[in-house]
Amino acid sequence: MKHLILPLAICLGALAAACGGSSSSSTTTPPPALGFTNADLNGQYAFEMSGSNGNGLIARVGSFTANGSGTITAAVEDVNDAGVGFSTVQFTGGTYSIGSDGRGTLTLTGGALGGTLGLNIALSSKTGGVAVQTDGNAVSSGSFDLQSANSFSLTAISGQYAFDLSGQDSAGAPLAIVGQFGANGTGGLTGGTIDVNDGGGAGISGPSPIPTNSAAFVLDPTFGSSNGRGMANINGQTVAFYVVDGTRLRFLEEDANAITVGDAFLQTGTIPTQVANLNANFAFISAGAAVLGNLGTIARAGSGAFNAGAVSNIFLDDNNAGSHTSRGPDSGTYTIDAAGSGRGTFMFTDSSAGTFSYIFYLFSPTQAVLLEISNGLVGSGSMSAQPSSVSTAALAGNYVFNWSGVTIPSAGNVGFEEDFIGQYVQASAGSLAGTSDFTEPGTTSSRGPIFIGVPLSGTFNATGTGRNTYQVRVSPGNGAPSSTINFAAYVAAGNTIYVVATDSNRVTAGSVTPQGAP
Repeated sequence: MKHLILPLAICLGALAAACGGSSSSSTTTPPPALGFTNADLNGQYAFEMSGSNGNGLIARVGSFTANGSGTITAAVEDVNDAGVGFSTVQFTGGTYSIGSDGRGTLTLTGGALGGTLGLNIALSSKTGGVAVQTDGNAVSSGSFDLQSANSFSLTAISGQYAFDLSGQDSAGAPLAIVGQFGANGTGGLTGGTIDVNDGGGAGISGPSPIPTNSAAFVLDPTFGSSNGRGMANINGQTVAFYVVDGTRLRFLEEDANAITVGDAFLQTGTIPTQVANLNANFAFISAGAAVLGNLGTIARAGSGAFNAGAVSNIFLDDNNAGSHTSRGPDSGTYTIDAAGSGRGTFMFTDSSAGTFSYIFYLFSPTQAVLLEISNGLVGSGSMSAQPSSVSTAALAGNYVFNWSGVTIPSAGNVGFEEDFIGQYVQASAGSLAGTSDFTEPGTTSSRGPIFIGVPLSGTFNATGTGRNTYQVRVSPGNGAPSSTINFAAYVAAGNTIYVVATDSNRVTAGSVTPQGAP
């Protein structure tokens, strides 16, 4: 799942409440070594990150090349900073180090004016992983994926793609976009459909056509077509892109209209064209901000059974600026675009909270990008079919995670961003043991705000495709404050887990994904 942008003004210089809920004095037994080494990061990787600094929102996409022995031989990135604007940076090199559990460090050096980018990372496999920025210049996190150099051509950009972009508009209001476009393999855009939710006054666009463009995609020899970099113009938005392979592009908007970041996914398989062809349990997650009422950060995760135009057994966990509510079971309806764009909608009404509304674009019969258009809210996220059955024992194994959000001060609802990555082992009985790296400027710890190698433990009781309970305890190691984070969890395809915090002192959400053997 993509990194969720929580578009809220973040004041990095103020004081905030300490991390976590109730404290815990328990210690964590380190999980067994898995055998990862520097050799498991080898090749070119496209990365995408977003978060905040003293200027506000910052987002970046780029590519780095690891040689399998601890050296970064080439790297380039595009950055859009709310206080500075957008730029492209070429690095001269860098270093990395991978531990046996797949966690490690990665530093890109020699950027403009001697700039560096310092990250802590966790490999989900040899083909990618998650990252958190730990150089103190921003609070951000994201992911990286192995690139296919054979796809660094316009020929590879061919077919129908579902895409999502999220961030903020030129006035700093939350903005989220989803849609579908066609690419012809020669740089041309053959049209498509787009839905926009702009909290700055433009509101919800409804489905709108994307015009054709005979020269929409251009590979860029100046800054690194050898890294899969290019520029595109889609529906009037100028974006830098990095090719992962022919099935995925990573986007960063580079114009005066907005700061948005996201992905385009090649639509594969038989995309449904009627409701009868979309018949499964789906889990979904979205994050964003309210544009009415408290104007706070909101994160939501849930699930429902889709069948013949009806959605039943809907559960939703809603964290609105630290106020958590578990909703359901509710019922609703869904539609599918007969034109085959992959576009669909679903909505349901909760007796105490009113109507929840979403637009999705499928990029396979079981996966979609998601736009939330519930009244007074701008949000984006993901949607995925669920396993036919869910149990704690079936989820045993190794995992990496990426959670992001904001902590909530005791007064008011403007908080500090926090970003967690890490690795843990889940036992068949549901206990967790692992290690986390995180940044949390709002902590009261004298050794913050960057915490590396912090022991983590917890429990995950998975009882079905609906709401499950998930608790993580951060031990007081390496200067980190002891804390407990409670989540509601929904299991998606491939044992990916969507989580949203249920505590009153944070709005944090993200995903947990299985970690393959090295």
